Amino acid sequence: MPDKKTSAGRLAFIDWTRGFAAVIMLQGHVFDSFTRTDLRSKGPFVLSQFLGGMPPAIFLLLTGITFAFLMDSQQRQGKSAGQRVVAALKRSRYLFLIAFLFRIQLYVFGFPTSPASELLRVDILNCMGMAMLIMAPMAVFTTLERIRLCTVLGLVIAGLSPVISMIPADGVPKLVRGYFFPSLNYFGFFPWASFLAFGLAFGSILRVVKPDDLPRVLQWTLSIGLGIAGAAYYFSNQPYSIYAKSDFWLNSPCMILIKLGVVLIMLAIAFLWVRLAPLEKWSLFRQLGTTSLLVYWVHIEIVYGRWFGIWKEALSVPQVLLFTTILLVLMAVLSVIRTRIKSVGSFFGPSPAPAPRQAAGD
Repeated sequence: MPDKKTSAGRLAFIDWTRGFAAVIMLQGHVFDSFTRTDLRSKGPFVLSQFLGGMPPAIFLLLTGITFAFLMDSQQRQGKSAGQRVVAALKRSRYLFLIAFLFRIQLYVFGFPTSPASELLRVDILNCMGMAMLIMAPMAVFTTLERIRLCTVLGLVIAGLSPVISMIPADGVPKLVRGYFFPSLNYFGFFPWASFLAFGLAFGSILRVVKPDDLPRVLQWTLSIGLGIAGAAYYFSNQPYSIYAKSDFWLNSPCMILIKLGVVLIMLAIAFLWVRLAPLEKWSLFRQLGTTSLLVYWVHIEIVYGRWFGIWKEALSVPQVLLFTTILLVLMAVLSVIRTRIKSVGSFFGPSPAPAPRQAAGD
């Protein structure tokens, strides 16, 4: 039987990574909403938005990990292939439900100025729901089989993304384009779903390794992450490409693999951090990571809603940093309250949170 610290670390480092991404997301949104227009070409804002491009990949990969845990749990319980697929589809349904409730809430709170078209906007939660829907059949395979199959699937999605971009969009319904085509305005299946596929593979690895072997696996994760990011960066700077047309920030497989490598590195560092830190010590990142969906939902309304409209695009960098700090404290308090009130927790649950809006033009 694994010791308490090892067992706790198997999930604690995932929460820590999710919470860390939530903090990056929050600061990116605050800078995006409140920084003065004349400061948007300066270093602090550029750095803020550059970092803000990572949380989408982090959240999607972590969602894939928990999706893999669900499939493995169903398999260990002896459920049939059909039952496992149904369970996976129910998880997809849950994400779609939350996604539409989120859009409805934003529309109602912004009425009458909010356009009705925003109700069907493809946000990160919609992307998660669609990716889970399409990848639910992976539940028919064993956990070992999913490691290989989902790795290949992630590479295929990333590799096809520039090809999908070259398909003429004339005649394609806007909603279909939003869900599947690479876009700077939406979180399309291509290329974002590749991170969920990679998360399915990594989560399956975590389920098949023995607790005592987990530190070694995370060491390899660090090395592989460095290798993937380095190799992808090298090839992204070559003067040739196998694609007739490719946009690095929109659909490039190299961009996807660089982010994948960075996320793997972050997971390895988070695992090491959690193992070295006392288990009883309170952690802001782990706290936010266990309530990331609630934090996302509330802070989006505060940052992009009408509550502080007088300050939109009107604050200096120090003022934005102060606003970020205050909002972070408020979100931490909200997170603690949520964990102590079971009735609230039963609704929201510790779900993987979405990513920064500005990271994909939301």
